[in-house]
Amino acid sequence: MHYTVVERELELRLILSPGRSVPVPARLSYRTDDPYAVHVTFHINSESPVFWTFSRDLLVEGVFRPCGTGDVRVWPAKSDGRSVVLMALSSPDGDALLEAPAAQVSAWLERTLRVVPPGTEGEQLGIDDALDQLLAQ
Repeated sequence: MHYTVVERELELRLILSPGRSVPVPARLSYRTDDPYAVHVTFHINSESPVFWTFSRDLLVEGVFRPCGTGDVRVWPAKSDGRSVVLMALSSPDGDALLEAPAAQVSAWLERTLRVVPPGTEGEQLGIDDALDQLLAQ
């Protein structure tokens, strides 16, 4: 099966405390065979990268307003006069607050939305075609 991948490597900032952060190389990935999700890999090129998957809609909304509950929360903010997107991630292994450049995240999201426009995600899964084939038998 053929599918499209939209990726973007960027440097996030892991917020340790007010005024203190460390860079975290990351990769944003979107695949048309998993059209509702975005995949984020942290510490790319390391021996133990960290993978997170969450809703594309959550990230799209989080660029404009606070959203999310539970393990993933996303909201826009300003940092040193720059527009950023903050992502709060929570797991049994710990919590992390990450800052991403809003312009880079938004540009990448726009590419994903051109590949699979909102509301057409289900078409990518081929469920209707599979159901038609099943019923035709």
